[in-house]
Formats: sequence, structure tokens, C-alpha cells
Amino acid sequence: MRIIEDDLSGPEIAELLTEHLAAMVRNSPPQCVHALDLAALRAPDITFWTAWNKSSLLGCGALKELDPTHGEIKSMRTVDSFLGQGVGSAMLSHLIEVAVRRSYSRLSLETGSGPAFAPALALYEKFGFEYCGPFEDYRADPFTRFMTMEL
Repeated sequence: MRIIEDDLSGPEIAELLTEHLAAMVRNSPPQCVHALDLAALRAPDITFWTAWNKSSLLGCGALKELDPTHGEIKSMRTVDSFLGQGVGSAMLSHLIEVAVRRSYSRLSLETGSGPAFAPALALYEKFGFEYCGPFEDYRADPFTRFMTMEL
């Protein structure tokens, strides 16, 4: 598996992000969906990576700089046919390594709360993320979970 910084121009990533947004809408009320589309992921404060096996897209993840000491994980997604094969762990490890290199002291994330999000929550817990309150412009609601870790 190789993880590369991605410019979001490939059709594979557009398709994966379309699936990602559709899954978020299926599993959360519309006002609780905070996933970003292609245009929003191209913001200058966001860096986006994809994971590949040869020419097969395995998954993606992004890191948003909230301030010089705090980053946010965005758009973590594994292609369905590669679920359970370590793609999410590899991407999360990569994002944490980048956050450490950037000298962030804290890394946070927002995700859903229903059964569809249980695997993601378990992954974040395994890596040492702890539950916290809302950060940045997020608001608390019963469908959203916030997590953070000190680096």
C-alpha cells in the first residue's frame, strides 16, 4: 500500500467521495452531516491523501489545519471492497504522523454516532482518541461524536 498526497482530480476519488457523502446522508440527519465535497476539500487549509495498491484506490483521508497547533481529521473512507484489510489504520497512522511533523499538539475529529459508525469509533479509540465536546464551529447533537488526542 502506498499513500500519496492527492490533488483530487482523479475519477476514482470523485466516485469514492460521492459514495462517502451518500453514506453520511443515509446514516445521519442532513443537519448533522459534516462531510466535505470535492470543492471544500480543495481548501488551502486541507491536505488530502489517497491509499493505493498499484492502480486500485483503497481509501482516503484528509487533515485540516484549525490553527498552528490543532489539526482535524476529515474524510476518512475505505473503499467497500477493501474494508477490514487495514486501510483505515494505515491512513490514520499516516495522518497522525503528519500531524506530529507539523508540530500539532492536538488532533481532533467529528464523526457519526449510529451503528454505521461503530467501526470508525472503534478504530479511533484503538489509536488513543478520547471523546470530547464540540470544537471549532461544531454543535453538540445526539447524532455526532467528537474525539481528540494530545500529540
